[in-house]
Amino acid sequence: MAKQFDVVVIGAGPGGYVAAIRAAQLGMSTACIESRSYADPKGEVRLGGTCLNEGCIPSKALLQSSELFDQAGHSFVMHGITVGDIKMDVATMIRRKDNIVTQLTSGIRGLFKKYKVTLLPGHGKFAGRGDGHWQVDVGGEIVEARHVIVATGSRARHLDGIPVDNKVICDNAGALCFDQAPKRLGVIGAGVIGLELGSVWKRLGSEVTILEALPDFLAAADQSVAREAWKVFTQKQGLNIQLGIKINKVTQSKKGIAVEYESGDEAKTLEVDKLIVSVGRMANTADLGIESVALKLDDKGRIAVDGHCRTNLENVWAVGDIVRGPMLAHKGMEEGVMVAELIAGQAGHVNYDVIPWVMYTHPEIAWVGKTEQQLKNEGIEYRAAQIPFAANGRALGQGDTTGFVKMLADARTDRILGVHVIGSNASELIAEAVVAMEFGASSEDIARICHAHPTLSEAMHEAALAVDKRSLHF
Repeated sequence: MAKQFDVVVIGAGPGGYVAAIRAAQLGMSTACIESRSYADPKGEVRLGGTCLNEGCIPSKALLQSSELFDQAGHSFVMHGITVGDIKMDVATMIRRKDNIVTQLTSGIRGLFKKYKVTLLPGHGKFAGRGDGHWQVDVGGEIVEARHVIVATGSRARHLDGIPVDNKVICDNAGALCFDQAPKRLGVIGAGVIGLELGSVWKRLGSEVTILEALPDFLAAADQSVAREAWKVFTQKQGLNIQLGIKINKVTQSKKGIAVEYESGDEAKTLEVDKLIVSVGRMANTADLGIESVALKLDDKGRIAVDGHCRTNLENVWAVGDIVRGPMLAHKGMEEGVMVAELIAGQAGHVNYDVIPWVMYTHPEIAWVGKTEQQLKNEGIEYRAAQIPFAANGRALGQGDTTGFVKMLADARTDRILGVHVIGSNASELIAEAVVAMEFGASSEDIARICHAHPTLSEAMHEAALAVDKRSLHF
């Protein structure tokens, strides 16, 4: 007789493993299917998905290491700290990154044991429908479940004619494992991945050129943030970012990689030693047995769901990168919790209007809600305030005053419509804005909250005050 569960989750990335844990916490018998071992030395399946194994976590480890190296070489002197000839042992840096990944993937296994989630190693796909349950094939073995949650995530998008081998031409996975900083590094795509990984290797000595197809830099961000970021990345950090580029051909030789492209009406060739292709991601829907059960996809090849992640099939749900919305780990986690709670009869909910976005460059960039250009396009009357970190005592003490906090509020109700931060610890500062917007707070609400002094969070307080033109320190 087939193993039976209340819930089977296909995929153990952020959305999948969180959904499985929450379902088990709510008293449901739960199994989670995972097939990928990533770089596990024993060949065992690894939990955490792309985010933990080849994305969010390892990239942040490298960003931190490279930032410390850069500070030692350029910023320590302002504090009166003199260091000798500093060197970066790339192998040690990569080993540290790998150890962090191993620790966290092992931690998820521990949580599965704690909450009695059954891990089913193997490739999972739909096998059919029985009497009140779904049949799922796991590497040739059939298991049954009342509810199935699909959380198979996404994969790096590649470009036709540019073969990725993750040795010389790399996507996000290969770019995390260089054995040394290449002398010349090319990056196709100036999005989050391209800018973060380009920044890592630039700090470690690479000459970095980023080629972006779009004519605008960071088009999804608030324009004032994008302008500040452009100035910092190109002028202060020396990233060569070219916009409005059309890639024609990529060839390899013993001398390296030649990228032939068009910039306006001019044909150019970029010669590099390694190339990173970071042009977005695609939903993993292949070999899931979708056709056999008539599971619907949307026009972008993702599983079609409603506002609560229900598919067109009864008791089949989908969360994370495989459905509509931003491909963000924390968005997938929230959807996983929501679905588990809905299955348990609770009021699970995700407010998609207040999901924060973060770029872990230096300075960090984070925002939530509407941009100023969106408000203008939608004809919404608003008030805006912008407070630079140059006016913040803690930022001055840290020696890092780049950037600002920008707040947008409804001109009539004062309800906060958007907050945009570029600067040190923006990823942490944005949380206050998320909480405020989740509960419909106004700029006056934040203005009335006592913020500790001296802290970077005071810039958020000052921005709230400045919406009413009563900033106290700027």
